[in-house]
Amino acid sequence: MPASTLTDNGMVFTTRFAGGRGGRSSLEHELRRLNIRQKNSRPNHPTTCGKVERFQQTMKKWLATQKQQPVTIDDLQELLDRFVDEYNHRRPHRSLPGRVSPATIYHSLPKATPLASRDDDTHDRVRHDVVDQAGSVTLRHAGKLHHIGIGRSHATTRVILLVQDLRIRVVDTTAGELLRDLILNPNRDYQPTSAPKGPTCKHRNGPNP
Repeated sequence: MPASTLTDNGMVFTTRFAGGRGGRSSLEHELRRLNIRQKNSRPNHPTTCGKVERFQQTMKKWLATQKQQPVTIDDLQELLDRFVDEYNHRRPHRSLPGRVSPATIYHSLPKATPLASRDDDTHDRVRHDVVDQAGSVTLRHAGKLHHIGIGRSHATTRVILLVQDLRIRVVDTTAGELLRDLILNPNRDYQPTSAPKGPTCKHRNGPNP
């Protein structure tokens, strides 16, 4: 795994310009899980990602010169695989010492790896919502929508969700009362409250034998 990635700000890479809606993208969550640092170029600065832009130009020119042009997606993929092999392992590069291939340089250098942990990279956000008639609010995490139980008695209450990664605090906007403080379970759609679902049934003649 690499220590970091560098991309532009397309929505497939990052949601940081999406106004905080929906939380991190699936890629952002996966990189965070793997402790890989994500780097994004500044808006309107395409030169930051100039190397990959130059690579794409070279690739398009190579594809255009092929006698047998692709007809299907599989044909195109076969050509792309050939190009990647040629570019990385056989084609001499003028910018590299001795005009060696990129693979030669890559395999000769030590590799940076992900950090052991990324405690410095928490995802903090604030979300405004209204408790629905079922007594819950929704929050999207890693592209999946979760329902957080607040209680039917709080239906129609306006709340603020203070989110730091998986920790969520739900606060009544008007009264300032803390309604929930929980750690989100990503494997569950509904995050139940700790309150019992209903009154315990009592038998008049005692418990069943």
